[in-house]
Amino acid sequence: MPILGIIASSRLVSIPITVDYLVVAGGGSGANGLGGGGAGGFRCTVTATGGGGALETALGLLTQTNYTVTIGGGGAVGGALGSNSIFSTITSKGGGGGGQGDSNGVEGGSGSGGNYSVSGTKTGGAGTTNQGFRGGDTATSGPRYSSSGGGGGGVRGADQVNVDASGAGGGGVATSITGSSVTYAGGGGGSTLQSGGTKGVGGAGGGGTGGVSNTVSSTSGTANTGGGGGGRNAVGNSLGGSGVVILRYVDTRTVVFGAGLTGTESTASGGYKRATITAGTGNVKWT
Repeated sequence: MPILGIIASSRLVSIPITVDYLVVAGGGSGANGLGGGGAGGFRCTVTATGGGGALETALGLLTQTNYTVTIGGGGAVGGALGSNSIFSTITSKGGGGGGQGDSNGVEGGSGSGGNYSVSGTKTGGAGTTNQGFRGGDTATSGPRYSSSGGGGGGVRGADQVNVDASGAGGGGVATSITGSSVTYAGGGGGSTLQSGGTKGVGGAGGGGTGGVSNTVSSTSGTANTGGGGGGRNAVGNSLGGSGVVILRYVDTRTVVFGAGLTGTESTASGGYKRATITAGTGNVKWT
């Protein structure tokens, strides 16, 4: 084979590469029944994973090989589940949507909060093992037109405080995979229909805040944090925040983003580069 042919072929040889990851799913939207949306599932190899789980193990991958990435969207208006985020073999589950009316919360990466109660306890939705915590509960007697907070990656959603005060969203998890500490996967706070009542604040890590009656709007989860939306009240939409995938690898390699993905690669720092992918579905590979 000519010398130039040998050189060209050698550039395409697959070489092992170790990749650390943060995979956060889309958060659930706040409920029409006022409960806060659950945060998207949080999985990571740099910080202990969500739901009180242990540190995950970095992936051993190959250069010149395509690996799938999907960024989960946040839940739509009306208590919808967030969508899963995926990197290679790693899937984080979308956050629990708040559901409708006088009802329990919904299971997800983190579970949504229990809705207002007119009879009996309304329990928070369950979280997913090693991804997120459950939502909070509402009171055992009604009518109780306040609600509870959605679960976060790092903390359970708070219970309804009383007839006038809703529970806060659970806090998320901080990680330094980018080189700086950033918190993701906060749960949404609950809303109240009590005029002059107390809304539930959003959990640290992008959780939306609940509203008050028809005077103070609830807010959506923050984009690319996986935050749950605040419980939906009469004047709030309370969407879930979209997810994100962040990959860390040795600085001698360069990532290639395939069609369909929105991503950026950082400059080298501390021996690493980082790829941050904020939207879409497609493939990545390293050269």
